[in-house]
Amino acid sequence: MDDREHLVALRSQMSNVSSMFALAMVMFDRTEEQDILRLAVSSVGALGPFRAQGSYRVDEAGMHSSDGDSRLITPLIELAGADGTVEIPGVAWSCAFPMRALGGHTGYLVVSADQEPSPDRRFLLTTLAQLTGAALVSAGLHRRERASAMELGELNTRLESTNEQLQGAVADLQQRQRIHEVLTRVAAHRGGTAGIADAVHDLTGLAVVVEDRFGNLLAWAGPGRPHTYPGPQPRIRADLLTRVGRSGRAVRHRDRIVAVAQPRDEVLGVLSVVDPGNQAQERDIFALEHGAVVLAVELAHQRAMADAEVRLRRDLVDDLLNGVDNESAWARAAAIGHDLHQPHQVVVARWGPVDDEEVVTALSRAATQVLGAAMLTTRQRGAAVLLVPRPDPVGGHPPWTELHHAVALLVRSPNGSIGVGRPCAEPAELPRSYSEAVRALEVRRAAVGAGGATTFDELGIYRLLVAGAGDGEVREFVREWLGPLIDYDSANRSELVATLWQYYECGGNYDATAGALTIHRSTLRYRLGRIRELTGHDLGAVESRLNLHVASRAWRILNG
Repeated sequence: MDDREHLVALRSQMSNVSSMFALAMVMFDRTEEQDILRLAVSSVGALGPFRAQGSYRVDEAGMHSSDGDSRLITPLIELAGADGTVEIPGVAWSCAFPMRALGGHTGYLVVSADQEPSPDRRFLLTTLAQLTGAALVSAGLHRRERASAMELGELNTRLESTNEQLQGAVADLQQRQRIHEVLTRVAAHRGGTAGIADAVHDLTGLAVVVEDRFGNLLAWAGPGRPHTYPGPQPRIRADLLTRVGRSGRAVRHRDRIVAVAQPRDEVLGVLSVVDPGNQAQERDIFALEHGAVVLAVELAHQRAMADAEVRLRRDLVDDLLNGVDNESAWARAAAIGHDLHQPHQVVVARWGPVDDEEVVTALSRAATQVLGAAMLTTRQRGAAVLLVPRPDPVGGHPPWTELHHAVALLVRSPNGSIGVGRPCAEPAELPRSYSEAVRALEVRRAAVGAGGATTFDELGIYRLLVAGAGDGEVREFVREWLGPLIDYDSANRSELVATLWQYYECGGNYDATAGALTIHRSTLRYRLGRIRELTGHDLGAVESRLNLHVASRAWRILNG
C-alpha cells in the first residue's frame, strides 16, 4: 500500500471513529434500555458489510432477547462474558461481542458477515458493543435515580403527612390532657355536680346538663336553661339508659349527646351536652365521657357518705338505747351534727304489714314535718325507733297524734301504733325512755282500735302491768282472776278470756262487744253467763270489774 492508499484508509478510520463518538452521544442520551439496544442493532450495518443477529440482555432474570434467536442463549451463556464465535445456520461468519461496562457484563451483540472482518472493522464492532454496554449501565443508573427520586418524593409526602398527623395527635393529646387536668381538679376539690357541669361547659362551649338516674335536674351550666325542667318519661328514660349502658360510649339522643355515670352495673346519674346543631367534635365527646366518669365518682362518693352517715346515726341510736356514758354520747352526736345536750325522748312505731325500713323512713320524714327538728332513727326488735328532742306542745297538746297522722299518710295505712317514752335530761337515761316507749306501744297495740299514739304518761295503772310483764307476780295475778277461764279455753278451744277483755274494752256495751267479736247478742250473753259461773264473780261489781279488766288486759299484753 502506497502513501495515498494509507491516507485514504486513515481518513476512513477517522470518519468511523467520529461516527462512533456521535453514536455514543446519542446512546447516552437514551434512558430506556430497549431504545439503546435498537440503536446499536441498527448501527451495525453502518460499520461495514455486517448484519446484526440480535442483542441479548443480561439482568436479574437471566439472559433474554427481544430481537434475536433464543437458541443462541445457551452458547452465549457458555462464553461467560468473553467474546467468541457462535454458529448460526447458513452464515459464514458470526461473532458475539460482549457489552461490557464498568458495572460488569450486560449482554451480547451478535453480528454476522459473509467473511471474517479485518482487525480494524472488528475493533469498531467491539467498540460499538462496549459503548452499548456503557449506555445500558448509564440508563440503568438514570432509571434507578428516577426511582430513587420518586421514592424520595413519596417519602417526603408521607413524612409531611405523618408530621401533620403527629401535630394533630400532639394537639389532641394536649387537649385531652387539659380535659383530664380540669376534671381531676374539680374532683379533687369536690366541686359537686355543679362544678362538673361548669367544667365540661368551659371545655366544650356547649350547655351541659346533670340529671339523676330518673331524669330529675341536678345541675345546668351554660345558656338555654328552661324555666320549668320537663319531667322524665319512665319508659323512654329506661330505654335510653339501657342503650347508652350497652354502647359503652356517649350516645346522641335527639338534641343531646348523653353519657351515663355508671361506676359498676348501676346508673347513678346522667351527664349530657345540648347540641342541636351537631357542632360537637370528638374531643368534646371525650370531655363529656371523662366528665361522666368524674360524675360517677362524685355520685358514688355522695351515696357512700349518705350511707355512712345513716350507719353512724343508727349505730349511735343503738348504743344510746342500750346505754352509753354522757361524754361519749355527746361527742359522737356532735361528730354527726346532732346536739344531745337538750332533753330527748324515744318514739317507737309498728305499722303492719308495712316494711320496717319503710316505716323508719316515713317516721323520720313525718317527724321532720311535724316536729321540725333533727332526728336519729334505727330499727329495734321489728319496730321503727325515733330519737327526738322534746317537742313543744301543739295547741297545748303533745304532737304525737299529728305525728301518727303524718306517718299514716306517708305509708297509706292508718293501722299503726306509736309509743312515746318520757323525756330524758341526759343521754345515759335514754334506755329508760326506750323501755317506756316500748311499754306504751305494747299497751296501744293491745287496746281496741290499736291505731294511734300513746305516751308512757298516759298508761296510768297499766304502767305497773307492763313494767312487770316478764315477772311471775303479774302472771300469778292473771292466773288468780282468770285461771278457770284460761283452763276452759284451753280444753274447749273457746274464747271466754278474749270475750271478757273485749266486753270491758267496749265499756260493757253488748252491741259494741258483739259487733267487735262478730257474734250474736245471744252468744255473747251465753259466754258472759259461763264466765260468771266459772269465775264466781259478778262482772258488774266495781272491784271485780276493775280486777277482771286489768287481768284481761294483762293477759292480752302477755300473749302479744
